[in-house]
Amino acid sequence: MPDVIIESSWKKVLTQEFKQKYFQSLSHFVRNEYVTSSVFPPPKQVFRAFDLCPFDKVRVVIVGQDPYHGKGQANGLSFAVDENVHIPPSLQNIFKEIKADLGIDPIASGDLTRWAQQGVLMLNAVLTVRAASPASHKGKGWEQFTDAVIYKLNKEKKDVVYMLWGKYAQEKGKTIDVFDNLVLTSGHPSPYSAHLFHGNHHFSQCNEYLKKHGFDDIDWR
Repeated sequence: MPDVIIESSWKKVLTQEFKQKYFQSLSHFVRNEYVTSSVFPPPKQVFRAFDLCPFDKVRVVIVGQDPYHGKGQANGLSFAVDENVHIPPSLQNIFKEIKADLGIDPIASGDLTRWAQQGVLMLNAVLTVRAASPASHKGKGWEQFTDAVIYKLNKEKKDVVYMLWGKYAQEKGKTIDVFDNLVLTSGHPSPYSAHLFHGNHHFSQCNEYLKKHGFDDIDWR
């Protein structure tokens, strides 16, 4: 991974984080992994979630765990894949919930750039992964970095909607101020726990909250 190239508003907010010893160690580890192994997403997409959704534009945060580990899947946005890539089961379940909750048909594409550009930060807790090896970059420092991201958002912004699906995401968001933000929790949309995800009505609750606080709602199609 080269020197950190990230959208300017995020670079300003996270400057001190990039100077931390753990981040220097993380950078060295990730850089070496890209040289010696097959790693996803492509290097230029590691910070894509931030590049597409500047700090000042964040209205919604969806927390994932780590990137897809299959070839051609991970693109820097949690739960998303590129256009014309088969839609993974978790994202299929998210689309089903949007249909059931809002009565609209999401575009049949896993490319969620359309959400990110509306202010949805699609944040994975871990931003890189070795091919065919889920959670292989867990515990290397990414979690501390993304904890700092949530901390900064919580400290400097309010009226943000956080969607925390599954115990891992809920633990990640335990420091969020529930009085100044909307924190929505449910099961994870993976096939193993989708029965705890479906019927959560998070998308309608999100839009109602945003409109109540003077913001445009999200077009979840």
